[in-house]
Parts: sequence; structure tokens; C-alpha cells
Amino acid sequence: MKAVRFHETGGPEVLRYEDVDQPVPGAGEVRIQVAGSAFNPADGGMRGGFLPIPVTLPHVPGYDVSGTIDAIGHGVDGLTVGENVVGFIPMNADGSAAQYVVAPAEALVQAPTSMLLADAAGLPSVGLTASQALFEAGELEAGQRVLINGAGGPVGGYAVQLAKRAGAYVIATASPRSSEIVEAAGADEIIDHTATSVLDAVTEPVDVLLNLAPITPDGFTALVTRVRDGGVVVSTTPTVTTPGDEDRNVRAATIFVHPDADTLSHLVALIDRGDLHVEIARRVPLSELPAIHQQSDAGEIHGKVVAVPPAVRRSRANT
Repeated sequence: MKAVRFHETGGPEVLRYEDVDQPVPGAGEVRIQVAGSAFNPADGGMRGGFLPIPVTLPHVPGYDVSGTIDAIGHGVDGLTVGENVVGFIPMNADGSAAQYVVAPAEALVQAPTSMLLADAAGLPSVGLTASQALFEAGELEAGQRVLINGAGGPVGGYAVQLAKRAGAYVIATASPRSSEIVEAAGADEIIDHTATSVLDAVTEPVDVLLNLAPITPDGFTALVTRVRDGGVVVSTTPTVTTPGDEDRNVRAATIFVHPDADTLSHLVALIDRGDLHVEIARRVPLSELPAIHQQSDAGEIHGKVVAVPPAVRRSRANT
């Protein structure tokens, strides 16, 4: 089968599009014929050796997947060959940037039926991140005010939609390039952070501050002043310590996304009901994934990109 792998860490040039052996599912696993593999910035971090996630070299990146089950390992119940699934699969194992990937059955849920299967790969990790940040860490409730800093990215798009659907008043920061998407997602207020100070624009306290953007420690600490006493600060940016304010009982939480099949199934149901929209910026052939890594390193990727493997040539039955 075809796959993208890196045999050593480094720049995008270490990625190779090559022939590799088709994986075999073990106990508790299934094999997926990949329809879509979503690119995430963390893929570049692992390739570059910057993220402390242990992988065995050579490594196939890609921890978001959509596709069709074509083989089932021992002890798997509730999934069948031919079923379309999506999942956030282990980051340290070989991933979805391939024609086939093996994944734990417990990480997979039925794919949305109302959209292209390849595009569904754009949901799992970013949708889970948004949900876990808002509701597990932020404990957001109807009637509260939330400030989403960096709402123009893939996680931000889900966060705006989910927060608005939960009955919150949503204030979102976005550049002119992404403001239209953020507005369509349902934000009540949009702050153009390229032209306006966020501190000046937020005139009333918020219950939850969700940071999704690169930010300086001083800038982050300043934003905390806009959180009400007893509020919550949540961040997905592990390179900067998430600040709170003990004197005012403002709690701080840093989010590291974790698998959650129940929540992922809920997000899929929202999509199929038309209550949640998956925004895909680009689809590219799998062979072009190294170029996507290069563009990401240069800061040229805006929105979610999905790599699509070549069609499988079936010369023999799968086992």
C-alpha cells in the first residue's frame, strides 16, 4: 500500500511517499481503508521532533481518520466490515496518512452520513478539543459569556458552534480572513484582533476565556482581567502556562485532547441533524502531504486540510 512516512525527524523533506506493508489488525483492533486523513499542526511537531510523543521510526503520521472497515481483529464487537467510521486514533502509533490504517475499535464511531466520508476526517481531534475545552474544563452553561481567542482556526470553528448551541453568548476574535466563517458559526460579537485591542473591545466580564491562539505570557495574563471572579481560563496552547487568578478564584486549565467515543458520537449526531458544520478548506492527494507540511511550517495553512489516499486496487480478497 502507499503511505507517507518519516524515517528520521526533521523538516518536511524527511517525509517519503512510499510503498509499505499493509497492516494487520490485532486483538481489539480493526483495519480501515482510509478515505481521508486530516492534517494537524501536531503532525508537524512530531515529524520535527518537537513534541514529546514517542513514536517508532519509520512513522506514518495522521491521528484523525475517516474510512471503511475492511478487516476486524479478535474480540471486536459492535463494528462490521463495510461500516464507515471516523476516529481520533493513538498519536504514537502508525497513523492514517496511508491507504490503510489499524486502529483500536474503541476509538471509532459511525461516520456522519450527511457529508463526504473523506471530509469527516476533519472532525475527530479538533471537535473533541473544542468540546472538552468548553464543557469538561470550562464547564460552560447556558446564559454564560465566553471569549474565544483565536476562533478563526479549525478548533475555533467548532468551539463557536458548540458554545452558541449550548446557549452561551459568544465573543470571538478573528482576522478579516476568517471573520466570515466565524460569523457563520454563530458568534455574537467578532473582534478583529488585527485592528482592535481585544482588551479594549471586551467591555463586560466573561465567564469563560478559551485561548486557541499563540499568545505571549504577558498578553495572556492581561486577558485574564476580563474574566469575572470565579470564572475559568482554558487554553490549548501548552507552550505558554495558562494563567488564573487565585485572589479572584479564577481557575486555569490546559487542555490535552483525549479519546472519547461517546462525545465523538454526539458530535456526529449533531452533524447529521444539521446542528454542526464541518469546514474543510482543502482536499489534496496523499502524495502531496509533504508539501502541506512545508506550507504549515511556513505559516501558509489556513483551515483544515484533508489528504485523500489513492483508490485501492483489489487484486485479491482482503483477510
